[in-house]
Amino acid sequence: MNNYYFAIASKKFLVEAEPIEEILRERTNYYLSNKKIIDFWFIDNPKFIHKPEFQNLKRMINSTPAAIISLDKEFIEWIKLRISFVLTGEFKSESL
Repeated sequence: MNNYYFAIASKKFLVEAEPIEEILRERTNYYLSNKKIIDFWFIDNPKFIHKPEFQNLKRMINSTPAAIISLDKEFIEWIKLRISFVLTGEFKSESL
């Protein structure tokens, strides 16, 4: 079972108000140039938010959510510093 870490907000906020595409493109280029396996994903309306343990989180995001999910906790912490208006957390799962 994997530990997944996430930064989540409304899709509108991540796509329109923040340069998320640029951030993820730069991170992808960094991984490729250093021959690292990509261990992060941008997920529109992630399923994990519908789990009972995330009901409060779901209420805090009052529109369609989107999330950046990663196996790298430090990357998500960096995203939280870079985009301060996201919520973060973690969950365990066999797969996304």
